[in-house]
Parts: sequence; C-alpha cells; structure tokens
Amino acid sequence: MATAAVAAPSLEPSHLGRADYLATYAAMREFTLGRTDATPDALWVCEHPPVYTQGVAGKADHVLAPGDIPVVQTDRGGQVTYHGPGQVVAYPLLDLRRAGYYVKEYVFRIEESVIRTLAHFGVTGHRVAGAPGIYVRLDDPFSHAALSGPLHPDDPFRGLGKIAALGIKVSRHCTYHGVALNVAMDLEPFERINPCGYSGLKTVDLSTIGVQATWDEAAQVLGQKLTAFLQP
Repeated sequence: MATAAVAAPSLEPSHLGRADYLATYAAMREFTLGRTDATPDALWVCEHPPVYTQGVAGKADHVLAPGDIPVVQTDRGGQVTYHGPGQVVAYPLLDLRRAGYYVKEYVFRIEESVIRTLAHFGVTGHRVAGAPGIYVRLDDPFSHAALSGPLHPDDPFRGLGKIAALGIKVSRHCTYHGVALNVAMDLEPFERINPCGYSGLKTVDLSTIGVQATWDEAAQVLGQKLTAFLQP
C-alpha cells in the first residue's frame, strides 16, 4: 500500500522584534546553507536599527551621504535601500522546489502579499514593470484606479511613491532576504541614497499618506498575508 506524502508544515511567522541587521543576515545564510529537504520553512518578521544595505547590483555612487549610518554589502538582488525603526521587514526562508513554484512567481506572491496588506489599511498598492517593490499614488493613495498609459520617459515614477522594497537571494532553490514595508519611519535617510538605484525616487510610509497604524498591527497583517500567499 502506497504511503501518502507528508505535507509541509504550515508557514508561521516568527516575530523577532528589533534585530541587528548583520546578525540577522548571518542567521539567514546559516539557516539556508544548513537546511535539508526536511527542514521546515520559516518566516522571520522584524525591524532593524538604522542601516543601508547594498545588493549585488548596487553602485557606490548611489550612496550619497550615509553619515553615521552603516552600509552593509549583501548577496541579495537589487541595489541600495534603507532599513530602520518603524519598518516591517519580512524574511521568507522557503524551499521553492517543495513549494512547487519558480522565482518569478515567488516575487509575484510577495508583492501580492504587500498589496493585500495595504488594502487592509485602505491603500491601493501598484506594481511598476521592471522595478520590483510596491508603489502608491502620491495624489490619492486610496484610489482604486489602475496605473494607465506609458511611463514618463524621463521620470517613470512621476506621481508615485515607493512604500515597499523587495530584494531576494535564492541558493539551491531556497530563499532568503525578503521585503520591507514602510509603516511609520523617519524617512530622511532615504534622501541620502538613490533608493533602489533610482535618483529622486520618492519614498513614503503609511503614516505620511494618512494611515495611522502601529508597527505591530502592520507586522501582524503582513505576516498573515505572506503566510497565505506563499503556501504551495
């Protein structure tokens, strides 16, 4: 008699609180390099003290004036971004082969989780082709109207603000790094870089677009949405 396959355990968020970035980065790498086919997936949710992180495509000249904020070179995709208090950072540590989908769909599912999180707070999130992450309309972040028409050739982000950044790494079909959602931050450090490599890109958070939500509220909702949308 054939034995039924054992389903992977359901994904449950682990809330780490405020966590040092370098220690978290090292722990993600260690978890991923040491996992086996039987290792359960994990979802770490945290916030970091102020830090700039560079992706593998990052250019030094996009870090304009870091001041006393450390700059950490990482092995994730993408370019430079900022992490700091008031931002929910989620790190899905998944076996994509076991999940049964590829990297492109994985990115789509993460972005959809953020879009659904924003919708929970009445905000409409948008994707921009070729620019991973989630954006909102600056003139009306609550409008349900889809983005339409060609992007402005000189300013593809005209009228938009970035509210969530995405950067991942896949090693031996297993993921680490993840997504950061801006909730109630000091946004000034974003002005010291070209966020995600784009000069003049406006960065916003929930508080600046008129949504009063605590870090804990946003972390809980994002964790729930990621749990739902990353399931096989």
